[in-house]
Amino acid sequence: MDDRWSSNNAGIMACPYSLSADGIELQFATNYLGHFLLTNLLLSKMKNTAEQTGTEGRIVCVTSALHSQTYKGGILLQGINEKSGYSQYKAYGQSKLAVILSANELAKRLSKENANVTINCVHPGVIATNIVRHSKILALATKLISPFLKSIPQGAATQCFVALHPSVNKVTGKYIADCKVSSPHSIANNPELAERLWEFSLSLTSSEITSKASAEQNESSANNV
Repeated sequence: MDDRWSSNNAGIMACPYSLSADGIELQFATNYLGHFLLTNLLLSKMKNTAEQTGTEGRIVCVTSALHSQTYKGGILLQGINEKSGYSQYKAYGQSKLAVILSANELAKRLSKENANVTINCVHPGVIATNIVRHSKILALATKLISPFLKSIPQGAATQCFVALHPSVNKVTGKYIADCKVSSPHSIANNPELAERLWEFSLSLTSSEITSKASAEQNESSANNV
């Protein structure tokens, strides 16, 4: 894997209520929390590589315009795993909103550190894939409008642009669609919610992050012997 950039693009959509192997609501775990953990596990390596090479590190997070279609308050920090009141569509929106909020928070933290690493969110557009397979309504709608949807290469274009294009140098904490900086829903511009989500996410993944940090410290100590 290239240490200079990371792309977070695993996703499911509108699935029935289920928990991940770690006991987290499945859409939140798959679309957001796994990416949060991966980013934090790679972050030290990315910052070091950027400093040593002088080449900007870039983190690209795939979100969706449907981040606005979430629960009241945005993120159910006190009831993320509650089955009662679960909405397969709002849970998807919540997970994609979490992607943007977390990216904004990390962009702020990286800027404070003067780290040569950026992080941005990408809305790839509506693409002809089977991600809607869990919803008969969305599957039918997608089939009807499929001639007007983006192809997979077209959907990947903005993601590749943000990861590689020179014009995106030093751009961070942005929401980008069709290779242009755009504006997310106002709910995604809530720094207090972003900070609370960050701390909540750390509480769910702290053991993995701590284990990685300990392993890196042990490796560094061994190399210095």
